[in-house]
Amino acid sequence: MNRRLTLALPSKGRLREPSWSLLEATGVAPQEPGERVLQTFCRNADIDLLFVRADDVPEYVQDGVVDCGITGLDLVSERDFEVDVLLRLGYGTCSLQAAVSTEDVAEELGQLNGRRIATSHPRIVGNWLERNGLSADIVRVSGSVEITPRLGLADAIVDLVSTGSTLRTNGLRSLGTIFESEAVLVGRRGASDHEAQNTLTMLLASVINARATRYLLFNIAKDRLDEVTALLPTTGSPTVMDLATPGTVAVHALVPASQIWSLLPQLQARGASSVLTLPVERMVP
Repeated sequence: MNRRLTLALPSKGRLREPSWSLLEATGVAPQEPGERVLQTFCRNADIDLLFVRADDVPEYVQDGVVDCGITGLDLVSERDFEVDVLLRLGYGTCSLQAAVSTEDVAEELGQLNGRRIATSHPRIVGNWLERNGLSADIVRVSGSVEITPRLGLADAIVDLVSTGSTLRTNGLRSLGTIFESEAVLVGRRGASDHEAQNTLTMLLASVINARATRYLLFNIAKDRLDEVTALLPTTGSPTVMDLATPGTVAVHALVPASQIWSLLPQLQARGASSVLTLPVERMVP
């Protein structure tokens, strides 16, 4: 990076710790801030860090106060900030779900037509209603959305849901999801200097890609090579090397971590031996 990059991180909440861990995993060595310190830096990279509320990150990026920031996709979409989503980060996942009282007769999202809907995300809800040819009265609330049906302020709610336990605790049931959210890296739209921004995006993506990948190694009889390589869920060709044992080869491949559970028994059944799976630290596409 030719100049110092400023990056806004969430100062608290569920996005703070995973954002910090992701940055550390890139190898840029962020300096741990002291208690209540709102600004720090990275020891071996030209990056300055600013800790702010996740809700404020998109505005800081839009106004050029910082170059990039990590926040929730729902926060970006709700206020239509002039920022670009540079990278989805794969954590902080949740969804905006519509819910009604357990006694309500509604069974699907289409039955929200003509209802009063309480939400702290009126723009996202309004856009969803328009796309689906529905109309409803949107009651904007800033907190405790779940209580509004019990108070008679609304017939239904739309709120962020992670596990659904809060809905159940408040006597509500979900009708379905209208928006999927997760942590994202955002940058200012139309920024003229992209080099530092692109470098940061590449570094973060290399860690995200690696976390979802395993390095797989095994030995196999050469006459069964085509059979086992056909099983491998790789995007490219695996590496195949002859071994000292005649008629045997070693196969190295990058495979999705989510498929290891089903893949290993299949390899073993076809005679694979000395099977190893290793974590990957970074992987640049």
